[in-house]
Amino acid sequence: MNNVKYKSLPDNKGFYGNFGGSFVPPMLEKALQEVAQAFQEIKNDSSFQEEYARLLKDFVGRPSPLYHARNLSKELGGAQIYFKREDLNHTGAHKINHCLGEALLAKRLGKKKVMAETGAGQHGVALATAAAVVGLECEIHMGEIDIVKQADNVKRMRLLGAKVVPVSAGGRSLKEAVDSAFGVYIQEYETTFFAIGSVVGPHPYPEMVAYFQSIIGREVRQQAQEKLGRLPDILIACVGGGSNALGLFYDFLEEESVSLVGVEPSGKGLESGKHAATLTMGKPGVLHGMQTYVLQTETGEAAQVHSIASGLDYPGIGPFHSFLKESGRVKYVSADDREAASAFVRTSLCEGIVPALESSHALAYAYRLASTLKPEQIIVVNMSGRGDKDIDFVAQEFPEIAFGLGN
Repeated sequence: MNNVKYKSLPDNKGFYGNFGGSFVPPMLEKALQEVAQAFQEIKNDSSFQEEYARLLKDFVGRPSPLYHARNLSKELGGAQIYFKREDLNHTGAHKINHCLGEALLAKRLGKKKVMAETGAGQHGVALATAAAVVGLECEIHMGEIDIVKQADNVKRMRLLGAKVVPVSAGGRSLKEAVDSAFGVYIQEYETTFFAIGSVVGPHPYPEMVAYFQSIIGREVRQQAQEKLGRLPDILIACVGGGSNALGLFYDFLEEESVSLVGVEPSGKGLESGKHAATLTMGKPGVLHGMQTYVLQTETGEAAQVHSIASGLDYPGIGPFHSFLKESGRVKYVSADDREAASAFVRTSLCEGIVPALESSHALAYAYRLASTLKPEQIIVVNMSGRGDKDIDFVAQEFPEIAFGLGN
């Protein structure tokens, strides 16, 4: 490994090497500078940190467990597999970690409303929950395809007081939801805080979301030392925008003994063109205010993408991930829709845990890898969310897997 000091990134302009930055209309520059300044201030503000820690403990239920998947480890006959149980967080995913931080920051800035995009609905539910507990209005933009796929989460957002805005443009999924939310934010930035749902977007959002999510890896480090007496050998997480992966990886970036693997969605196959494997098949470009890897058409526009997992259905990636790919620190691989559906069912059957389809991509690769390793080696998979939201969809789209006991 080279001698990059990963935790010193980004630079003061929000760049991770050649990636990141802030490519926004001039009218938003002042608003983003305000957010960036407030974010730096809260890092050393004891009252903010105490309130945030209290909510994580008493409201979210942290720390989330590090669970030994004994049945799967025995069945696969290789490495020992552990799950970081972010699915047990209040609202059912890792998203609540940064949503609470962003909602508290919005309140500190005197904003009246938080706004965001969502794909699988987990970020939307988490932000609506955070807004309710700190006393803010909430508006969530969501593609029409995802509204149908994730109807239960839409109901939850509305129950929590959020206004859900359907997006009918383009592919009617996550990318278009981001576009729609940004369009409204440009008009309302003086009273509204844009709470981006991943480590994407213009500076300071990639850094800020990674900061709030890094609690995942810090807990894993402590839990592994307590349970195992050492660090894991391999950390694996799914990658869409990349927040759950960076949350797991961040505290280990400078631990050369720990391998880091991000798993992208190869959808219906990399050669089919119906995938969202940005780092595998994309190239550098500008998307949603950041320089990063982007899946692009021949004319340079963001391509239409596909994944069985709505939360991974995005043509870009967090800029830190682009840097980590080029530096070689993280290995990026992919799993397709069918592999993810199989891992979804297999995990449910073997461990009594129903994983989100997003997490199932990471699980699919972990199961593929585990049998090639030695029994003393340890894999930690970030169980980034629970799969209640996905059961009907898997049964409908993959009945032979869902009702064929995972075969």
